[in-house]
Amino acid sequence: MVSFSRVMRNLLPTLAAKAAAKGGTDVPPQRPPSRPTESRDVSMLSRACTGRLGRRAGARRLGAALAASRLTTAPARMLGLLLLAAFPLLAGCIGQTTTSSYDGPVAKVSLALDWTPNTNHTGIYVAMKKGYYRQNGIDLTLTPYSSSVYPEQLVGTDKAEFGISFPESVTTFRAQDVPIVSVGAIIEHNTSALITLKSSGLDSVAKLAGKRYAGFGGAYEQPVISQMLSCAGAPSTDFQNITTQLDPIAALKSGQFDFAWVYMGWEGIEAQQQGVALNVFPLTDYCIPDYSSPVVITNQQFIQQHPDVIKRFMKATAEGYEYAIQHPDDAAKLLIDGAPKGSFDDPQLVTRSQAYLSPLYAPGEKCWGTQSLAAWTNYPRFMFNHQAIQDANGNPITKQPDYGAAFTNQFLPTC
Repeated sequence: MVSFSRVMRNLLPTLAAKAAAKGGTDVPPQRPPSRPTESRDVSMLSRACTGRLGRRAGARRLGAALAASRLTTAPARMLGLLLLAAFPLLAGCIGQTTTSSYDGPVAKVSLALDWTPNTNHTGIYVAMKKGYYRQNGIDLTLTPYSSSVYPEQLVGTDKAEFGISFPESVTTFRAQDVPIVSVGAIIEHNTSALITLKSSGLDSVAKLAGKRYAGFGGAYEQPVISQMLSCAGAPSTDFQNITTQLDPIAALKSGQFDFAWVYMGWEGIEAQQQGVALNVFPLTDYCIPDYSSPVVITNQQFIQQHPDVIKRFMKATAEGYEYAIQHPDDAAKLLIDGAPKGSFDDPQLVTRSQAYLSPLYAPGEKCWGTQSLAAWTNYPRFMFNHQAIQDANGNPITKQPDYGAAFTNQFLPTC
């Protein structure tokens, strides 16, 4: 489920593209944290409707998975096209059949998930279970996550109307001319952190200089951690960046790594459940710009053609997250009940994760979903300044992105 979050995916360094450019095909293995080792792309697709998916990995790891598995060869591109064609069928696994109370035309739309169901998605499942989408004239289906075709690709190619993404992914895909736009922030602030075991004696960021980092292959990892080391006054900004498939907590417990990057809303709670004491160093405490993550995305063309549908979709989604803010325990139960059977092997972990996240969905805003130009400028600009935004050929872009064009609040309900 959530090892937060997905990471999972960004294309941020297009490792595959770099390998191809060098004439090689080997790409460092990426890890989707907590994902069962037997769960591969084909088996995940075939079991998408049975609920036998692995636990979610964090936003950052998803970014790395996408980077490593970009479609760079002709056979891979063909596989991607076949998978894209298959997604409308998969989307039908989870749907609403109750007659809508909306008195206008009902819009059938799909939302592409960024990983297996988790507490980032709670508001969506709440809105489905409580009928908020139906009440707003939306017939919603969920497209299961696949490591071969990502939400940004599905939304950018009109295979899904909406998706779950991350600022790193939105920024990078837009740099590659994928017309996606963020229409709402799921979590207002960055909840990720570097962690070490309490028993390691590494009780400050400065002590991480030269140490072994359990990485996942994202282009942004090196500059972010180096910046944190510099901010902490470390004697060096160098560290050993080692890509691994191990889950962060397992990586630290193995003794092969000294520190990892996690999302406290899931892996931090998971460590507590396991009785593992951690030193926690939030990114935003060490000179890293804050940003909202994850986010809900749609397609620029869909914005132009169906603004009313987006408004109704976001109204229902906002109602789901507002309910989760006010009723975390019940929202966790609705998530567990609404997700495919077998999604969660530890319901208590879901409940505790929800208790952690509900107050953080929109702590500084009157209503859920609001995004700021500052957040959409400062962190992407940090990425740009450190050459972590790459074009379709895997080269750093040389012109700053249009930061304001990456998001809009116009479809959020008035509050």
